[in-house]
Amino acid sequence: MPQALTIKKVDGKPGQVYYPLQLNQVPKPTPGPKELLVKIHTAALNHRDVFIRQHLYPGISFTSPLLADGFGTVVEAGSEASSFIGKKVILTPTRGWASSPDGPENPSKFSVIGGSALYDVGTAQDYVLVDADEVEIAPPHLTSHEAAALPVVGVTAWRAIVTKGLNGNASSAAGKNILVTGIGGGVALATLQFGVALGSNVYVSSGDASKLEKAKALGAKGGVSYKDAAWEKQLLSQLPSSRPYLDVVVDGAGGDIVSKSVKLLRPGGVIAIYGMTVGPKMDWTMSAVMKNIDLRGSTMGSRAEFRDMIEFVRKQQIRPVVSRVVKGLDNIEAINDLFEDMRKGKQFGKLVIEISPSEEAGAKL
Repeated sequence: MPQALTIKKVDGKPGQVYYPLQLNQVPKPTPGPKELLVKIHTAALNHRDVFIRQHLYPGISFTSPLLADGFGTVVEAGSEASSFIGKKVILTPTRGWASSPDGPENPSKFSVIGGSALYDVGTAQDYVLVDADEVEIAPPHLTSHEAAALPVVGVTAWRAIVTKGLNGNASSAAGKNILVTGIGGGVALATLQFGVALGSNVYVSSGDASKLEKAKALGAKGGVSYKDAAWEKQLLSQLPSSRPYLDVVVDGAGGDIVSKSVKLLRPGGVIAIYGMTVGPKMDWTMSAVMKNIDLRGSTMGSRAEFRDMIEFVRKQQIRPVVSRVVKGLDNIEAINDLFEDMRKGKQFGKLVIEISPSEEAGAKL
C-alpha cells in the first residue's frame, strides 16, 4: 500500500515543540478527467519544513503529506490529460497565484503545498494526484535528484533576482553587480546560478570560508564572511573599478543588511528580501531613504514565474546544487538527519529524499 509522510501532533508551544515524523499507509488515488497520478521519485526539504515541525509556520496540517519539492513520472492520467502519461515532471510547489507580478491574486487562497491545511497535496509520498496544469515537463539534462532540488528555491530565486531585483527585465542583468547573502542555502545558490547565467557579476557572503570557495567555483566573482565586522569594506575592495557599487542585494536573513549594504548600493539600488532568518524585524535607516534605496519583499512566485524559471533552467542547462541524498521514505532516521543538517546550516545545496528510482536514477533523465 502507498505511504505518505506527515507530522504527528504532540503537546508543545510554538517554537518549543518539534513534531515527530510519522509514516502512514494511504490509498492509491484515481485521477479525474483533467488530473494526473504522479509516481514520486524524489522530494526535497526546505526551511519551511523545519518551521512546520516547530509550529512556526501558519496553517499547518497533521494529515497532509509534507514537502513541496517533488519530481516523478506520470503513471496514470484522466481522459483529458492522457498526453502526459510516461512524462517526467516537476510539480508546482504552490497553489493560488496565477501571474500577477504584485503577489497572489487572492492571498487567502495562496499556499505552499506540503503540510498545509489549505491544500492536501505534498510530495513526501509514493503517489501524488494533481491537476495537469500543476506540473512542468522536467528539463531533460537534470538528474532525478537535481529535478527535485529545483521547484521552491528556483521560483523564489527567480522572483527575487528577476522580478524584484531587475524590475522584471532579465535582459538588463549583464554587467550589474549583485550581492547574494548566506550562500549555501538553496535559494542563495539558485540566485547565484541565475545571476551568473544572466551575465551579472555575483558576489556572495557566508560565515563559512569553504562555502565561499565553493560559490566561486560556481561563478561568484568574490565573497566575504559576514562574521567580519567590516565585511562591507572588504566587499567594496572586490568590486570592479569601472562599477564600484552594487546594483542589487538579494538577502534571506534580514538583520543589519540595510545599514551594511546601503554603503555599497548605488542610488536607487534594490534590496530584495525573501526571508528574515535573523529575526522578524529589521532596521530601516535614514541613509537608505536619502539614497533612494528600494526595499522589496519577495515570497515564492507565481505559476507564470515558475514556468519562466523552468524554461530558463532548460535553456541555460543549469544544474541545482544537491548537498545530500538519503534513500527511502520509510528511512525516518536518515530523513531526520537531513532536518538536522538544515537546522544547523550544514548543507551546501538541497537535501533530497529518493523515494523510488526513476528509470535512470542518478543519471540523466
